[in-house]
Amino acid sequence: MDNPGIILLIVTLASFFWGGFVTPVAIGLANRFRILDAPNERKVHSQITPRGAGLGLWLGYLVLCLYYVTPASEAVAKDISGAFIPYAATGATLVFFSGYVDDMKSLPALFRLLIHLLAAAFAIYSLELPLFIYLITVIWMAGNTSAYNLIDGINGLCLLMFITSSTAILLMGIFGAPVSFLSMSFGISLAAMALGTICWNFPKAQTFLGDGGSTLLGFVYSTHLIEALSGTIRNISSYKLIILLALFGGVPVFDTAFAFLRRIIKGKSPFAPDRGHLHHRLIDMKFSIYLTVISMAALQALFLYVGYWLIRNSEFGIPN
Repeated sequence: MDNPGIILLIVTLASFFWGGFVTPVAIGLANRFRILDAPNERKVHSQITPRGAGLGLWLGYLVLCLYYVTPASEAVAKDISGAFIPYAATGATLVFFSGYVDDMKSLPALFRLLIHLLAAAFAIYSLELPLFIYLITVIWMAGNTSAYNLIDGINGLCLLMFITSSTAILLMGIFGAPVSFLSMSFGISLAAMALGTICWNFPKAQTFLGDGGSTLLGFVYSTHLIEALSGTIRNISSYKLIILLALFGGVPVFDTAFAFLRRIIKGKSPFAPDRGHLHHRLIDMKFSIYLTVISMAALQALFLYVGYWLIRNSEFGIPN
């Protein structure tokens, strides 16, 4: 079979079923090893819940990476950069395990941030971006990784943010942005895997992503977005790059930035937890969980659209 559309459809469906069928296995392991999330005054849930979904997502991501570096994927990934995927998979593994360990025994926030920076620097090393662009991008990737973790406060939110953002990579390519077919393939496959997983997390959560899962989603989206836009961002000015990255980070990035600013103004550590995130505020305003999640996903889609519009708008001065 050499029809890339049919192959991509099969891979996408397989990714969806992986998310749906492997997640219960991960839940069982989380229960077995007592990787559990207990309720407290900051959290919405009222009962102890296993943090199992991240393990299934990490394994599924590795399977996708293995597929896309085999000769069987040639019809889909004909423009593949052979070095990129192993680097990306290694970085994602570092991020996942630092979060998974944190789910079992709390790690210092600064140590985890260092891991995120190291993983980001390694994951996009093979793209050979100009040094200053590379440094800005690595910092953004680490920040976006942490932002997905911090926004994971209600059922389905982090997963739906990831589904919205990863699907946008596919749509940008379809509607004419200079995005490789490999990036589009990863975007829709990962979105499908998260869609299969969300069945176990929303509306009633039988499992949570845990820090391992939420940081993995933020990192994987960041990594594949940068690979998708590597040709675009290579020759633009730093301020235009920062604008683009802020928009493609969207709700998680802005919510985290405001949270850090709010805590610093109050004289607290920027990593100190609180109930000031956007989803907390919406729920306090009597929004239902359904409306909160949908509203934030719609806002994320708006940010992504503006980012895409800037890429396609020649007046912004971004080369296509």
